[in-house]
Amino acid sequence: MRIAYLSLDPGIPIFGSKGASVHVQEVVREFLALGHEVSVFTTRKGKEVPADLADLPLREYKIGTKDAAERELAQQQITAAMVADIAEWGADFVYERYSLFSMVLADTTLPGILEVNAPLIDEQKTHRVLVNEDQAFTALTRQAQAASAVVCVSDPVRDWVLTHVPTAQAHTVPNGVSINRIQPSPEATGTPVVTFVGTLKPWHGVSDLIEAAACAQHDWLLRIIGDGPERVSLETQAAKLGVQVDFRGAVVPENMPAEIAGSALGVAPYPAATNSSEHYFSPLKVYEYLAAGLPVVATDIGQIPELIDGAGLLVPGSDPAALAAAIDRLVADPSIRARLGATARTLAVQKHSWGSVVARIFDLAQVPACG
Repeated sequence: MRIAYLSLDPGIPIFGSKGASVHVQEVVREFLALGHEVSVFTTRKGKEVPADLADLPLREYKIGTKDAAERELAQQQITAAMVADIAEWGADFVYERYSLFSMVLADTTLPGILEVNAPLIDEQKTHRVLVNEDQAFTALTRQAQAASAVVCVSDPVRDWVLTHVPTAQAHTVPNGVSINRIQPSPEATGTPVVTFVGTLKPWHGVSDLIEAAACAQHDWLLRIIGDGPERVSLETQAAKLGVQVDFRGAVVPENMPAEIAGSALGVAPYPAATNSSEHYFSPLKVYEYLAAGLPVVATDIGQIPELIDGAGLLVPGSDPAALAAAIDRLVADPSIRARLGATARTLAVQKHSWGSVVARIFDLAQVPACG
């Protein structure tokens, strides 16, 4: 089967270090592994092309402006060109990552899947600028109604889709992880390494993690893998508190296993939210910790309790003291770390591989898995 993979979101490079980029690449890999022919249609290629995807056919439709209104219009205008190119390529099926103004899936009239990773309209209004809200809702409605299946990364995201498009065939399919690319490795000798992976933005709670390190009762080293707008303020905070932090910066997906290697445990310190509707994410970092065989210390919100399922410890959000105590408990007892780490790897292999995720998606769309 010829699958056209679409992503019109100019904030997501196909080949980049963001979690969204990882998601795109892993889904495409699974399509290829199943014998399908894949071509990618996107507004942003990115520069960090992994060797195994170097020959992946890709057409880029660049958006050259940062003005909000102009970017919205550009995404709408790209639709017609992309639809024509998909038809010319001869696609049998469309897999589209939901973006605010695309109507490509609907306009191709091909069978297809709409993958929804977040309530983007709400996000755009809250954190950025949304000029044409009516057009964004029109696009969501047309796309969701046209899709053979709408796959959502969490129940809150599915509920958001169904609130606005009640007739959508919407289902929850959480994210996954590459159990081949990321595997367990021995802990580094000496002081245990506590690792965080993710973009350095306020809603990831890294400030609480640094504060937890400052009040820890046991010795552990904090490793932060990722970059973002909060990095300078986090470095300043660490210096003021006298906390030594190993800031590794952004890492391309193929190098992530080496960056995680040697860790004693992984942390997902999300801050407390004002209401449960904010807990809509399906955190790739936690899946990667599980695949690496790391026990997890995480905030007790959203999907996380079900996800770690005996492979770690849960703490309240925005509580550095509780976070420090949980990390200290694992740092102090290698036997507990070993037991929880083994559970983590088993969960990743048995429940969370990208292969099982894609198989579930194809089953919901009622299309043959193999090419």
